[in-house]
Amino acid sequence: MLPISKLNFGFGDAENYKNKESKELFNSIFLRTQELEKLCDSNINFLLGEKGTGKTAYAMYMVNTAFRNNISSIKYIRETEYQKFLILKKEKHLTLSDYADIWKVIIYLLIAEEINRTDFAREITGGLIGFRNLRKAIEEYYNNAFSPEIIYAINFAEQSKIAAEIMAKYFKTSADKSETTSFSESKFQLNLLYIQRKFEDTFSSLRLKRNHILFIDGIDIRPEGIPFEDYLECVKGLANAVWMINTDFFSRIKSSEGRLRVVLLLRPDIFQSLGLQNQGNKISDNSILLDWRTNYPTYRDSALFAMTDRLLAAQQNTPLELGQSFDYYFPYEAIDHRTKERKDSPFVTFLRFSLFRPRDIVCMLKNLQDNFIVQRRGEKELFREKDFDSPVFRRKHSEYLLTQIKDHLSFYHSSADYELFLKFFEYLNGNFGFTYAQFIVSYGELVRYLEENSIKKPMFFETPDKFLQFLFDMNVICYIEDSIKGPYINWCFRERSYANLFPKVKLGLRYEIHYGLGKALNVGQSFLK
Repeated sequence: MLPISKLNFGFGDAENYKNKESKELFNSIFLRTQELEKLCDSNINFLLGEKGTGKTAYAMYMVNTAFRNNISSIKYIRETEYQKFLILKKEKHLTLSDYADIWKVIIYLLIAEEINRTDFAREITGGLIGFRNLRKAIEEYYNNAFSPEIIYAINFAEQSKIAAEIMAKYFKTSADKSETTSFSESKFQLNLLYIQRKFEDTFSSLRLKRNHILFIDGIDIRPEGIPFEDYLECVKGLANAVWMINTDFFSRIKSSEGRLRVVLLLRPDIFQSLGLQNQGNKISDNSILLDWRTNYPTYRDSALFAMTDRLLAAQQNTPLELGQSFDYYFPYEAIDHRTKERKDSPFVTFLRFSLFRPRDIVCMLKNLQDNFIVQRRGEKELFREKDFDSPVFRRKHSEYLLTQIKDHLSFYHSSADYELFLKFFEYLNGNFGFTYAQFIVSYGELVRYLEENSIKKPMFFETPDKFLQFLFDMNVICYIEDSIKGPYINWCFRERSYANLFPKVKLGLRYEIHYGLGKALNVGQSFLK
């Protein structure tokens, strides 16, 4: 087995797996799950999951491997794209349907470029002439310097008059040579519709050997300078465009062996904000919800454990059975927090510190490794239970979890709202657990602080019950129900499912702060007032 210091746990963010060496590592440590198989189904339009559940990793694996005869690409929405849409909205007085039309052109252009990039002459068995004309039009517009990114594709839609005129030149048939096709700046929507039709006519005639999937990522991050309503309008247009393209157009092209498809990577809360019609059916029929849930007794049968073990086993020189690598590096029994007996697997400690997400596991392994190299150099190359008790490890991991919450909060709220969120925990007097009555008292103390300092309540803080639900949604707290068999602990991330994307917290019970957040929120010990 490799020494701990020689293990490579890769990156917490799968977007970093782009260069050749990183791709090889990623392909070796990535765990193929049933969700990967389902992602190849032609009816899947949305890949849903909280931050850290692996949305980008799944897309990146499809890109790296051409899995199941799928040629895939992934594009990221950045701040410049949103700014561009804001400018277009002001200049051209855009509506939601206009956003969708612009996104259609952008998506078609990106897919056409991907088909061209993957040796189109070898991939296409029919419709070659039409595609060559489309390629010539694109090359002329960009002067042979098109970079297949969203920001450059937006320019094509923005300059719809010029783009439509160039396309008309290459697609004019003998039947309409005598007609004059005219375009003007004032007919922005008509220009876009003309461009759409030419893309669709070309795609309809193509006979592809393999499937082509375009993944669109980066939607979970709202740039600080973009107002939420403007962001949401842009993303709604994108989601509607993806739905219409996949269901109304791509699904109806029957004569091609290879199929075309677009998949959006989204957090569940953002998906809900899109207001798509028949949203429940779209979740169950057209989406994948990444779910890594397990429980302590059966953890060894879980995909999360298999993923963790693969991180360790894939780097060894010999093939190993499931669990061998994990058992080697963590050769001890942990203390059961209920019975105080030493009978738990070390993996239970990983679960206790995490939200059952792959990124949580990767970050813990990297922090454990860093601490081992600094504090235990020269000792036997195995982890031990005390490594989890290290104040350095606890602080690093707690701050990591809090950063994930801050990123989630920043999507909807300002940095000032985040500071008020942190302020609340000062009024818990260091308590990890609290009753509903104690929560109401702490909430009231923070309200008085806001009133005394003339600070407006954030939206999530309007009522005590709304704030309690917010804390549950963020997985900051769980609620505890007492039963004959003992306490039953309920976490939002463990209750979430296709049928219940947003579980509700129960009122009037006991609550506890997540074990891994204690250090960052300064709870776990009482403070003198």
